[in-house]
Amino acid sequence: MSVVDENDIKPETVDRLNTLIATFVGTGQDYYQRTFAVMMKAPGYCFTLNFAAGLLGPIWFGARGLWSWFLGFLVLETFAYIQIGLGLFGDLGGSLRERAAQIAQTLELRQQQIAAAEKSGASSLESLKRAASSLETALADAQAAAAAADSSGLVYLAFGLLVLIGIKFLSASLANWTLEEQFTRWRSDQSVASGWSAQRLAVATGLTIAVVVLSVIRFAQPDAIAALATFPTDRNWRLGVGDGVQAVFDWTKTVGRGFFDSLTFGMRTLLDGIEVVLVGTPWPVVALVIIMLAYLSAGPRVAIFTGAALAYLGLLDFWEKAMTTIALLGAAALISISLGIPLGIYCARRPRVFGVIRPILDFMQSMPSFVYLIPVVAFIGSGKPAGVVATMIFGSPPVIRFTVLGLQQVPETVREAALAFGATPRYLLWRVDLPLARRTIMAGVNQTILLSLAMVVVASLIGAKGLGEDVLEALQYAAAGQGILAGLAILFCALILDRIVVGGRH
Repeated sequence: MSVVDENDIKPETVDRLNTLIATFVGTGQDYYQRTFAVMMKAPGYCFTLNFAAGLLGPIWFGARGLWSWFLGFLVLETFAYIQIGLGLFGDLGGSLRERAAQIAQTLELRQQQIAAAEKSGASSLESLKRAASSLETALADAQAAAAAADSSGLVYLAFGLLVLIGIKFLSASLANWTLEEQFTRWRSDQSVASGWSAQRLAVATGLTIAVVVLSVIRFAQPDAIAALATFPTDRNWRLGVGDGVQAVFDWTKTVGRGFFDSLTFGMRTLLDGIEVVLVGTPWPVVALVIIMLAYLSAGPRVAIFTGAALAYLGLLDFWEKAMTTIALLGAAALISISLGIPLGIYCARRPRVFGVIRPILDFMQSMPSFVYLIPVVAFIGSGKPAGVVATMIFGSPPVIRFTVLGLQQVPETVREAALAFGATPRYLLWRVDLPLARRTIMAGVNQTILLSLAMVVVASLIGAKGLGEDVLEALQYAAAGQGILAGLAILFCALILDRIVVGGRH
């Protein structure tokens, strides 16, 4: 067997690498072949200077398709150009001169009052003279400050130039490193941007000029282009759109009155049933059941903590309100989980459906919690049912997302093996998919419960009873002590539920 000399392989490997680099970089092939050869000898960052990148700055990164770096250096260089613009033609003392003009007007008014007081012999003459003297001092200070600001242009100019030089050096020292990383990605994925694109160059140049010029004008000469200070709009547009939205709400409420009444009745019935169990049942029975549930789910330590937390709720007269809060939470969580898990199962096997559901979930999680109250009160009214609906909307997304995630993470090999042994779709779901995704789904249930509990205080704004009412009253009357005690009661409710659910996952 013949032995292949390493020297026989190396030239071919180098040639192939140089060909790849030349194909990737487009322009400046010799420079980048030498630079990459040095950088590839050691992993990590290697200091080199790319003078073209230093000169062009963000435009170079944009032309190379490094848009994230383009954006970063564009922001940095824009800041430097703003300082330079302020130093060259900025009205640095403008605001101070306006203040001096206002003081001068006030001083002129005081002098007129002094003249009138001298003619009439008013007793307020001395106080007016003292006020005028203070205004004269303030006017002199404001004028001096305006003159000092006007003379500080060279400081802004020097600072801007130093910052710009530093940014240019930074871009020059990082350019080859970022391009070499992009080359590494390009070798495995040809869709990665490569070469020196004239189109990207034009886009990067246009964006850079627009951002820098408009920013410098806005800060250096704020009155030059009024449209840069305020967005061009008309208040009547918002009023018209608001009236349109209100009309849609009114129409929906009128047409769907039967549906909303049925929804309110169902929510109230469910909530009243849970409250009868938690509030109407003797407190020792409820406490014993909760402690036993904590013991069976998470062990003796959690059971002891649960007993201490329940004692806190009882001794400080939070028991009934805590049970009312848990009833509201239980109703909302029960509906969220009952609807969320089946919907998550359906979406996990149908990516197109989940593609439609996902933006709705994003909207539900991104919308501020207080905004939920507006349509809920408009369609359902205030009270406990409205609190349940608002809590349900806020807490539903996690259980749906985690159910989808858990089922998508089930190994495909396991599902194929089950199908190979003759598993039916129902058997596959109940005996393979759900058991393997159980921990993730329970994490979603846990998050839904805790997010629902986070809505307790917000729901109290629309008439939902419970511990949130005490926190709201403490905020209204600045009763810090009572508010802290009620907040701790909500915290203990959350910890009890969290420990029970988390314990049930292990």
